[in-house]
Amino acid sequence: MSTSEHGYVVAVDIGGSNLRLALADMNGTIAARWLSSTAGSRNADQIINLIRRGIDHLLEETSTPRAALRAIGAGAPGVTNVDDGIVIVTSYLLGWRDVPLRKLLQSAFQIPAAVDNDVNLAAIGEFSSGAAKGISHFVFLAIGTGIGAGIVLNSHPFRGQGWSAGEIGYMLVPGIRDHVRTSGKPGALESMIGGEGIKAEWQRQWSPEGTALRIDSTPTEIFDGALRGDLAARNLLGQTARLLASAIYNVSLVLNCTLFVLGGGVGTHPALVAATQQVLDQWTEREPLRVVSSTLGPEAQLIGGIRMALSAALSRSDLAFS
Repeated sequence: MSTSEHGYVVAVDIGGSNLRLALADMNGTIAARWLSSTAGSRNADQIINLIRRGIDHLLEETSTPRAALRAIGAGAPGVTNVDDGIVIVTSYLLGWRDVPLRKLLQSAFQIPAAVDNDVNLAAIGEFSSGAAKGISHFVFLAIGTGIGAGIVLNSHPFRGQGWSAGEIGYMLVPGIRDHVRTSGKPGALESMIGGEGIKAEWQRQWSPEGTALRIDSTPTEIFDGALRGDLAARNLLGQTARLLASAIYNVSLVLNCTLFVLGGGVGTHPALVAATQQVLDQWTEREPLRVVSSTLGPEAQLIGGIRMALSAALSRSDLAFS
């Protein structure tokens, strides 16, 4: 069978600071990856041009003809209408509003395209081959710069009536100070336990007498300090874990999910995973809640994008893309 007959798909992870692509065969095996900064490239046309550059690079690297491309699956950091392929709104890092991303991709590459929220793609990835493989009901929590959730129920992503299921950064839980939801800005929970929120909390609580860590420490450095016994860092870790545990507990009551997979650069820190589990163990008995770290890491979004692209290739091969 020739390369063209076999076919390939492309997965795209559009971030606020980076763009990542992966080329995979029709079995989902990744053949090559590509990474680029999105600095200075914020509007949709600029991102499409970056994706074009990335695809050209991947095809050249693998000696794959363009005719072998079967579909593309892309994730964006925001509320996404999957049926119509429209990114309704992204985080402040991109600032998109009502971008017809699927149409733009199909017009640019003349292949079927599918789009979704990037956290939903990560949840699909974890369900496919990660920490939630084979689990019918679970929640993926991405904690990086901000915080978001990808919900899987009955082995399918749950996106909600307005496509914004999982926007838990706006959740109100005991211990948060900001109760006002403002569109396009971090929510109350995100402002305290997202990556930027943790940094802001650290700077608010920091004193030179209370810690050996710098005032501009990152969340990872703070949690590392907590593991070494730094008292101020341990206090902030405990505060973060308790707020996260509150959100997890509340979501579990509504969805009756018992598995929560933590992803993102902040969420996968062992200190946060362990501290959050410790709090939840004190609150639950009959149906213990389990918090685990992502086993795919940053690959989760790309693997989820590959799964969506494979589905698009199989179900939308008869579409016109002009």
